[in-house]
Amino acid sequence: QVQLVESGGGLVQAGGSLRLSCAASGRTFSSAAMGWLRQAPGKEHEFVAAINWSGSSTDYADSVKGRVTISRDNAKNTVYLQMNSLKPEDTAVYYCAARSYGSTSSYVQAYDYWGRGTQVTVSS
Repeated sequence: QVQLVESGGGLVQAGGSLRLSCAASGRTFSSAAMGWLRQAPGKEHEFVAAINWSGSSTDYADSVKGRVTISRDNAKNTVYLQMNSLKPEDTAVYYCAARSYGSTSSYVQAYDYWGRGTQVTVSS
């Protein structure tokens, strides 16, 4: 079991940056692949980025590739999402999620544990 709490969301102008954090509790965090997913108003959940259990492998959605970096600190039980060059279309609720496996996945359904989300709003 993993409990996840996101922080760091907010309102930012287009072109700006935000760093999201996800604090995890539970003994299985260091063996779990982690991901960030988002949901814009009226849309389905969408994959953003993922990182494997050790941090040696990452995966990104094409829509954010080159602008977003996912990282983790297993000693602190924390996952980060650094977002740069933000666009209005990045506006969404961002969720931190954990898999029951150590490998990454770009499928929303592959994530078993979810946080409550943090709102990111990018103004034009």
